[in-house]
Amino acid sequence: MIEVGIVEDNVKIRNLIQRYLDMQENMSCKIAVDSVEEMLEYLKEMQPPNVLLMDIQLPGMSGIKGIEIIKKEYPSIEIIMLTIYHDSHKIFDSLVAGASGYLLKHTSLPEIKESIENLAEGGAPMSPQIARKVIQYFNQPKPVNKPESDLTAREQDIVNGLVDGLSYKLIADRFDISIDTVRAHIRNIYKKLHVNSKAEVIAKSLRGEI
Repeated sequence: MIEVGIVEDNVKIRNLIQRYLDMQENMSCKIAVDSVEEMLEYLKEMQPPNVLLMDIQLPGMSGIKGIEIIKKEYPSIEIIMLTIYHDSHKIFDSLVAGASGYLLKHTSLPEIKESIENLAEGGAPMSPQIARKVIQYFNQPKPVNKPESDLTAREQDIVNGLVDGLSYKLIADRFDISIDTVRAHIRNIYKKLHVNSKAEVIAKSLRGEI
């Protein structure tokens, strides 16, 4: 069972998504609030959900700032941004802060469900419009003075798989290795890059730092 929480200040959207997710056999959505502050209060007392759907523009603390605090205190929580904003700065600020996915609010309910499942399997779900922006950024010429990476060729392959939005299973299939081997490579990549999440690895790669 995937436990989901929602931080969204639009009551209609919040209630609609909560009801839909609660109807799914493999999901439960017990907590849906309109601010980061309320979610933090909930997390102090209750078992944290596996996944949070988070808006950016919220009353009080912004969603991007909320990601930083929540990921620091509860690193196991995966966060998907669900927002109207599609400018590059907010996308990459969210990824750098620790978001694992980025969806636009016109995303259908079945697609939101599928994105949560994708995330639970190790993927990094993004709306097509967002994915295009990420790809465009990735395809920009990299700085000539790009630092030498300590990553091995296989570890770089794994990073490329993450950037492509693949789950651990699909990465394993792509390179004909086991999921355990993928996880071992991921741990080594985190150590070498001094990061704690897939999103940080992706952001470093997109910025040409690997």
